[in-house]
Amino acid sequence: MSATPQLSVVIPVYNEELNLPTLFARLYPVLDALGRSYEIIFTNDGSADRSFMLLQAQHAARPDVTRVIDFNANYGQHMAIMAAFERVRGSIILTLDADLQNPPEEIPKLLAKMDAGHDYVGGYRLERHDSSFRKYASRLVNLVRKQTTNIEMTDQGCMLRAYSRPIIDAIVRSGAINTFIPALAYSFSGNPTEVGVRHEERHAGVSNYSLYKLIRLNFDLITGFSLAPLQYFTMFAMACSAGSLLLVLILAYRRLFLGAEAEGIFTLFGVVFFLLSVSMVGIGLIGEYVGRTYQVVRARQRYFVKEILEVREG
Repeated sequence: MSATPQLSVVIPVYNEELNLPTLFARLYPVLDALGRSYEIIFTNDGSADRSFMLLQAQHAARPDVTRVIDFNANYGQHMAIMAAFERVRGSIILTLDADLQNPPEEIPKLLAKMDAGHDYVGGYRLERHDSSFRKYASRLVNLVRKQTTNIEMTDQGCMLRAYSRPIIDAIVRSGAINTFIPALAYSFSGNPTEVGVRHEERHAGVSNYSLYKLIRLNFDLITGFSLAPLQYFTMFAMACSAGSLLLVLILAYRRLFLGAEAEGIFTLFGVVFFLLSVSMVGIGLIGEYVGRTYQVVRARQRYFVKEILEVREG
């Protein structure tokens, strides 16, 4: 294996035994036809199926270009990618999902943009083959991100992306714990661009991203790159305080000049419950930022690697 391949392809794997044989059959011919030296780094993110066995077999079949990182448990896609980023050797690094929704045949499109002088190329899906819920949720998240950060991405959910080596080195040095990688790369990039790529239906299995994981991912994106949520909440809290003061004045006027009203107590309860709910949201939002600080300060090991399958030159 070359110590400095031209291209490194990073693929996180979690319970993808049904997709891996097809991925191998399509990915390697595409890369072989590029005329570039390359390596492929698979990170087995604690898969509970036969994914690691298939990766072991593929490493044995193509040890010259295949490397496998095996986690002892499931740490999430972010950590799986970061573990590979910390070990890549190529001058161009490309990320790809194992579920084949982003076809490997689209890789040359991104490399052409990198060859044109861009240091970061994001893919965006030309025609999505996802559920209506996923499509509309993605549009909503993209809108929120656009309003709260300066990150410009047409499709933040597309995994097919290419990065120059300096960008990857900057990401690794940042020590980011939960930061959304494409957004972090955009913030480091000096000449980013995007390219449209095909999107296919999932070859087999089901998505590993639950609604909870998608919500967490977008919390990471929004709170990791902007203070806008805190600022918006502060303005909203000020507006609520002004409204509450106005309501108190109205209730005091009615009490003094119109007499006691039995139903007034229910209005007061409504105001109190609303303000309590606003306070709880604010505490949760502040806790999100404090929690991020805690994770960075404690400097705990982010993942544990059981085994690395690779062949080093010499």
